[in-house]
Amino acid sequence: MGTDKTVAVFGAYGHTGRFVVAELAARGFAPLLVGRDAGKLQELAESHPGLEHRVASADDPASLDRALRGAAGVVNAAGPFASTAGPVIEAALRGGIPYVDVAAEIEANLDTFAHFADRAREAGVAVVPAMAFFGGLGDLLVTTAMGDWTTADEAHVAYGLSSWHPTPGTVVSGTVSRDRRDGRRVRYTGGRMEYYAAERDLPTLDWEFPAPLGSRPVLGGFTMADVVAVPSHLDIPEVRTYMTADAARDLAAPDSPAPAAVDDSGRSAQTFVVDVVVRTGDTQRRVVATGRDIYAISAPLAVEAVHRILAGQAKTTGVASAGEMFDAADFLGALSAHLSVEPRHESRVAQFA
Repeated sequence: MGTDKTVAVFGAYGHTGRFVVAELAARGFAPLLVGRDAGKLQELAESHPGLEHRVASADDPASLDRALRGAAGVVNAAGPFASTAGPVIEAALRGGIPYVDVAAEIEANLDTFAHFADRAREAGVAVVPAMAFFGGLGDLLVTTAMGDWTTADEAHVAYGLSSWHPTPGTVVSGTVSRDRRDGRRVRYTGGRMEYYAAERDLPTLDWEFPAPLGSRPVLGGFTMADVVAVPSHLDIPEVRTYMTADAARDLAAPDSPAPAAVDDSGRSAQTFVVDVVVRTGDTQRRVVATGRDIYAISAPLAVEAVHRILAGQAKTTGVASAGEMFDAADFLGALSAHLSVEPRHESRVAQFA
């Protein structure tokens, strides 16, 4: 097991991987650049003098072992995670180091819980999937909204994105997920994951986001990784996610451009609001987060997770989502330089339709 501040980043030269590398360096870690393309690794290393880089491939276990040697932990930022998560977790377990990924792929996250829960727990290794904008952030917000509640009737996570220009990795990962589902849709209802035929378009409804965003049309049934993360540790039989219709159209457009950097950090101009509501009976609790660039925000989420695990601040070992692994409210507070979170608000409401 690594004993220093070296943290490997698999997929370091990808769009999100570059943000992770920069965030690790800013937090005083020594990023170890890992990936399968030697040329891209060399190019990235030249822009970060002093950082070591190692070539490794998900289909070559020995290369992964060599790449992670001496690292204190690993962040997997290389999709599609259906192909990379399992092999990198295996390597992390062999090395006895914690693993964090930024996977938004529902099936890949389900695989992590199904295949590695017992082995990671027995090894005493922390494995945190979906430690990113989709999955991790929503889970932290839902867990914060729950507070002292031990159960709730339903949780709603509405994503108010100003736009969604997908990275090539997002496009490929989405294709892999659709293929694995045979074109079916997925939802978490009645306390279980349910796959169903896509017989019609997703329903559109109006969601009342907090000011200044206000009322926006969203797609109901636009299911994200929150439906894996939240029910993994919270007793909520209905978990629903929504996406602003304009952003969903951006994502689906065949000619949608990749994110364009507008500052030296590489962030885009995209803004987001994540509006979380949990309900029990006629009482609801609400927590709202706002920020900029869904890809860039994944970096401080993942790096804060690594920091807390290595600092002994994780609440458990084995496979666990963000809300179970960490003190959710405190974790969100630590991201104040990147994310604004409104305090939990409780009110009486009618049941959601």
